[in-house]
Amino acid sequence: MSLFDLAGLKKRLAELEEISARDGFWDDHNAAQKLLKEKKSIENKVSEYEKAASELEDIAELTEMAEEAQDEEMAGEINASFKKCSQQIEELKLRALLCGQYDANNAIITIHAGTGGIDAQDWAEMLMRMYTRWAEKKKYKVKILDLQRDTEAGIKNATLIVEGENAYGYLKNERGVHRLVRISPFNAQGKRQTSFALLEVMPELDDDINVEIDPEDIRIDTYRSSGAGGQHVNKTDSAIRITHLPTNIVVTCQNERSQIQNKEVAMKLLKAKLTELAEQEQKENLKELKGDFSQNTWGSQIRSYVFQPYTLVKDHRTNAEIGNVQAVMDGDIDYFINEKLKQKDE
Repeated sequence: MSLFDLAGLKKRLAELEEISARDGFWDDHNAAQKLLKEKKSIENKVSEYEKAASELEDIAELTEMAEEAQDEEMAGEINASFKKCSQQIEELKLRALLCGQYDANNAIITIHAGTGGIDAQDWAEMLMRMYTRWAEKKKYKVKILDLQRDTEAGIKNATLIVEGENAYGYLKNERGVHRLVRISPFNAQGKRQTSFALLEVMPELDDDINVEIDPEDIRIDTYRSSGAGGQHVNKTDSAIRITHLPTNIVVTCQNERSQIQNKEVAMKLLKAKLTELAEQEQKENLKELKGDFSQNTWGSQIRSYVFQPYTLVKDHRTNAEIGNVQAVMDGDIDYFINEKLKQKDE
């Protein structure tokens, strides 16, 4: 567990405890909440580490006792305990790799249907379900910010926010093109179809992070919300589309209750996307971002999901693969996420 800086975490925890005990700590409510959130996170990490270390010591002592007594039944129990403890330590090591600037933040994911017609739109909706199921398994909350359904089937695109500690850290490597191979349910001849969908992943930025966007660099359009219906869908032109003119990046939001709320969320999406793009382009200033970035994220695929003639999900970056495609579509994608994270540690 060398990746886990226990001394550094305890030092930071002591600093946070000292700050939280100061007079006037709650004068800035947002700053106080942010500090307490960090404090709680560190407390959990330290507690989990110390628990694992204590269990390892217990296992070592029990092993000595079992060897002296030549107790095979106890040996079996020790093996089971060691396996469980090893899994906990592996999880700690993986979380220790989530040390990027925004890794602890919520994640904003946008799914775009690519080439493949109705099949691609259906595939985009399947991916939305997969990531939603994954988030639910992690006890994360998922909120739909924008959803463009097709009249025939599937979705053209969707933007979701996944709320929970380290959501962005886990999901950031999921960005890229996802490829589906299957017998098309929309083809009367039963032909095999290859479809593509693009996943974008951005961190939700904290409110105290200042991202300056020149008002002259954006165009704001309003349009009628096209949600699934229901009493909360506005019948006015409350949906918002913001275009960043220097980069041709477009963000939309339609699922909030008012035009003002949709505009606020759309601006938050734009700031997150521009910040992420600036980091990828290694630009210190957003003003340096010029050119058409609207399609630049369509590149080589990161993962293939094959339903026929055999079942296989393979990540082309790590060569990790799983034969149970249905389990993957039900949200069991931690294996792929973890294998990509481990590459950072190699």
